[in-house]
Amino acid sequence: MAKIDLGPIGVALAPLDDSLLPSVAALEEQGYPTVWITGGPLAGLEQVVAAVDVTERIRVATGILSVDRFDADAVTALYADLEDRHPGRLVVGLGGAHGARPLGTLGAYLDRLDAPGGVPEDRRVLAALGPRMLDLARDRSSGAFPVLVTPGYTRDARARLGDGTTLAVEQMVLVEPDPATARAQARERLGFLASLPQYQASFRRMGFAEDDIQNLGDPLIDGLVTWGDIDAVEAGVRAHLDAGADHVAISVVGGATDPPVGEWRALAERLL
Repeated sequence: MAKIDLGPIGVALAPLDDSLLPSVAALEEQGYPTVWITGGPLAGLEQVVAAVDVTERIRVATGILSVDRFDADAVTALYADLEDRHPGRLVVGLGGAHGARPLGTLGAYLDRLDAPGGVPEDRRVLAALGPRMLDLARDRSSGAFPVLVTPGYTRDARARLGDGTTLAVEQMVLVEPDPATARAQARERLGFLASLPQYQASFRRMGFAEDDIQNLGDPLIDGLVTWGDIDAVEAGVRAHLDAGADHVAISVVGGATDPPVGEWRALAERLL
């Protein structure tokens, strides 16, 4: 399976308000090769279409579409439309299967995408945290997209995936040198996600203490969110690349403005 060329650095965006399209356009202007549109707050697939339509070059990846929410036929239609009008620019990120047999649910969904005219394996990536999901991403897509992980996790994931699978990692970053301020803002952003069972299980596999998992202790915050001055943030992002990631999608927390255009520009100057 061929890797997907995402470039080394991208940006993850939450499509929460009318800033989505100006933000995508700004990221393209700043030189970012890929933007990831967060699937949880996505109002509908038309937001993905609009993000591609408003730009000319930047890859638009869904990170991720829940297979429990978005029907395979609708995702196939999305891909067919954008591939016809903007070939090569959509990457379909999938995950979010729940229930008694999540791997079986996701596998059945991928079977539907494998049908003629569906979404080919080399244009899709899978959300992955545990070893079985990494295996599925390796075997049935071109890449894995883990979130809330450490460089140590990235190193282990690269070893499990091998060299032929794209490893894209989302990293929360916070350009704030004051420890108390940075950790408070990081805790606010992490609060809901860090309470979810699948993430808590991942934190345990990475070796975080139970007390830190339950109370968002400093070791957990410092391990999952890269904060500090611009030099420290750059080093934290590069740590994933050095550990074997092909691509890091930065998610800026607590920017000076909303959207955090200044932080995107400063990081682009350092990392692109």
